[in-house]
Amino acid sequence: MTPTPISRFPVLPREELPADLAERFAEVEERSGFLPNIFAALAWRPAEARAFFAMHDALMDKETPGLSKADRELIVVATSAGNNCLYCVVAHGAVARIRSRDPYLADQVAVDWRKAPLSPRMLAVLTVATRLAAEPAAVTEADLELLTAAGLSQDDVWDVGMITSLFALSNRLAHFAALLPNPEFFLMGRLPR
Repeated sequence: MTPTPISRFPVLPREELPADLAERFAEVEERSGFLPNIFAALAWRPAEARAFFAMHDALMDKETPGLSKADRELIVVATSAGNNCLYCVVAHGAVARIRSRDPYLADQVAVDWRKAPLSPRMLAVLTVATRLAAEPAAVTEADLELLTAAGLSQDDVWDVGMITSLFALSNRLAHFAALLPNPEFFLMGRLPR
């Protein structure tokens, strides 16, 4: 069988990558054991790739009292499932399994987050995030109040909106490019190392 291309758009050979992206890709590959396809798919437009990864890192690589790294990944899983984005559900589901140390939770959230064993705070977060992902014009002040009543700070409330918005963009790009998840993601966080 011929391997399916990871994107409908050009994928640069490693030797043609700008030095900063090549260095980052090598670090990611060394840490995870493989290069997630999103990196290769975005690299043909280096300025956009840098901007996307900078926004991703600013939102996803931090812990706050209201949103752990695992919580942030679950926002991506729930909203990406609502947008039917296979790439993001599979990739961020893998990261959510690792960060939550729960091999089942990401799948439960992807299928029906309302029935997943989540705290009242995370149920509020996903209620608002999935509404923003599916019906952005329907989000009101009452939704923001639901988040603050659940214990989120103003910064955390903003992060819910920013994470949802960034991954709405990511979901649409993944669909547009027909981006496929790496096979490695499917088993990550399911079995002990």
